[in-house]
Amino acid sequence: MHPLSSRTHLALLAAVVAAAMLPALVPDYYVQFAAKVLILGTLAMALNLAVGFGGLVSLCHAAFFGLAGYVLVLAAPEYDAPSLLLTLPLAVGVTVLVALVIGVLSLRTRGVYFIMVTLAFGEMLFFLFHDTPIGGGSDGLFLYVKPVLAFGETILLDLDNPVTFYLVALLMTAGCWWFIRHLLSTPFGDALTAARDNERRALALGIPVFRVRLIAFVLSAALAGLAGYLSAAQFGFVAPQMLGWHLSATALVMVVLGGTRRVAGPLAGAFVVTGLEEVLKYFIDDWKLVYGLIVIALVLVAPGGLQDLARLAGFGRRASTPALKLKEANNVG
Repeated sequence: MHPLSSRTHLALLAAVVAAAMLPALVPDYYVQFAAKVLILGTLAMALNLAVGFGGLVSLCHAAFFGLAGYVLVLAAPEYDAPSLLLTLPLAVGVTVLVALVIGVLSLRTRGVYFIMVTLAFGEMLFFLFHDTPIGGGSDGLFLYVKPVLAFGETILLDLDNPVTFYLVALLMTAGCWWFIRHLLSTPFGDALTAARDNERRALALGIPVFRVRLIAFVLSAALAGLAGYLSAAQFGFVAPQMLGWHLSATALVMVVLGGTRRVAGPLAGAFVVTGLEEVLKYFIDDWKLVYGLIVIALVLVAPGGLQDLARLAGFGRRASTPALKLKEANNVG
């Protein structure tokens, strides 16, 4: 994959500036909804680093997402604002340590066995908070005061402000995209995709496949934890459902819909999935049945994700030659 060009940086900056204007154009409800989409999009992009570029279908990323949220709430003073500079590194650090242990054990398996092992670890963390007093049981825990970034008596960032929170979530998502895109443009990214495409050949070339996959798994968990921290801060509440496999499956749907070989694809998938859920909830009582049927239809009609759907709608051209298909597969912007 080619290194990031100045045109790519300018496009990212333009997208961030345009998105930053949203709070001036819409009511607070839509600002908060957009922040939720950005957080879930970050979770999906983090998962896609393991799934799309590492070939590791994980069902425990929701556990990393929820774990970071619980660390924030447990580390926060009950009625004082927690420090962003203290709680954020702590939440991500705990997530990294747990992911390192899970990764060392899980990556000794392959294929469906890897999926089963990650699912088992995710469920273990789920029941740790669901069945014990440490996380408030099934009732969860409340975060009464949201984190702030302050120096002395001067508050620089207060996540209780919806506009401030949205801008922080936007910067987090843009930073996540830039980090993954940059990572994939390095020799490490080449090694990761080589191991995904042909593990035996990668080993024959001297690539330390286990180490590369472990690093990618831990980095993706750290990004998922970052998203989980902001999710807990947004809603002021954490519950065991944040760690459940259902959220991991939803994030995987976002990845598939957005496209597994594109860094920003899962973000688009998060927008479609979350937006579809909001619309169906408003109009239909049994919205989950309709939601499931629509997702199944989208996967059957456009197995390549939203990009295939756009082509079917006439907004793009199908790759008609093997060279064009290879060029498209390598385009992960």
